[in-house]
Amino acid sequence: MSNKQKISVITLGCSKNTVDSERLMNQLKLNKFDLIDDPEKADSVVINTCGFIDAAKEESINTILSAIELKKQGKIKKVVVTGCLSERYVDDLKQEIPEVDAYFGTEAYESVVHEFGGNLKYELLGERIITTPHHYAYLKISEGCDNPCSFCAIPLMRGLHKTKNMDELLSETKSLAEQGVKEINIIGQDTTDYGKEIYGKRNIAELLKNISLLNGIEWIRLLYAYPSHFPDELISEIAENPKVCKYIDIPLQHIADAVLKSMRRGITQRRTKELLYTLREKIPNLTLRTTFIVGYPNETEKEFRELCDFVKDIKFERFGVFTYSIEENTPSFILGDPVPQEVKEERKTELMEIQKEISREKNQNLVGKELKVLIDSIEGEYYVARSERDAPEVDGEVLIDVKNNNLKKGEFYNVEIYDCNEYDLFGKLKSA
Repeated sequence: MSNKQKISVITLGCSKNTVDSERLMNQLKLNKFDLIDDPEKADSVVINTCGFIDAAKEESINTILSAIELKKQGKIKKVVVTGCLSERYVDDLKQEIPEVDAYFGTEAYESVVHEFGGNLKYELLGERIITTPHHYAYLKISEGCDNPCSFCAIPLMRGLHKTKNMDELLSETKSLAEQGVKEINIIGQDTTDYGKEIYGKRNIAELLKNISLLNGIEWIRLLYAYPSHFPDELISEIAENPKVCKYIDIPLQHIADAVLKSMRRGITQRRTKELLYTLREKIPNLTLRTTFIVGYPNETEKEFRELCDFVKDIKFERFGVFTYSIEENTPSFILGDPVPQEVKEERKTELMEIQKEISREKNQNLVGKELKVLIDSIEGEYYVARSERDAPEVDGEVLIDVKNNNLKKGEFYNVEIYDCNEYDLFGKLKSA
């Protein structure tokens, strides 16, 4: 094969997949392959799939079928599938879509590179081609998960928890900073478990502190923190370190004890509330983000009402809601899927309506206040920015009028908030 063949990498799913694709793309580039954004202009397509819930699986399958159609039309020569979906369902996929040239699992960098006739550069495996805006990046600090959540198939696709060496992570972050990255978003299936199996303790706080000492990094944001073993020293690090955003993404999934027990979350309603109250008390101006699942098999109307009351009480700044998706080979599979889909959708809508009012109230409280923001992009009449309250891609934005302003993407500015809607803020440059 020619070393100048053109390869398009398509990434589906979460930010963890984004990091995997960025590492793979760098390895392909090191082997002198050309990376092409448009699959129709490529010789080959690599699809990094997601297999988390039904909607993600469907998107992955449709993307594979679209690539196969391009192959049938003679527009591309090869289709390679990797990632979570093929890790979990490789035998089924080979039978159902045999037109794919090769299937690989997660983090299969060497196999994919070999498929195209290249060789893995082991010493450069931590380096990446940044596909996000160049001022922020994701840092995947671990792989897999040890938590026994009944509904979750991640351990089937990603395996048990494996901590990445701290020195390697710091070297990776330093490289990102040298490329202009100013904001690091910490990700993993369970970031609070970081370090336990190679350092003998959960030392996520130490990792955040060491990252904050690197030149160029101004914001560090913690995502995917598991609630049942939240380290006390992590609370102090977030509260006291000026470079760590006062922001925690802590997926709770539910609050009713009966549901939490069946979900095997390892935490009760009482302990969950104690943790959240402690976080609010010890970290001033904290932004809390969470996710919930509605329509779990044993969620009755009573449990759902408990969840609604809890949301009204805690007043999360940010959250998302998923409807329960039954997953084969998970512990909850034997419970079936008794809650009708229309009931799940109704519960999801009701929760989001509650959150809409909470979010509007919290945004209104920011009108007249000053916020430090980072410019992500320009869209139409607005600069699109984020404050430390806003994680990339999933949260609200701060919109600044393009007119009479000359702002630069990837730079920080202080703005005064003058208006808002349910989810976004409108700001103007702080007067001198």
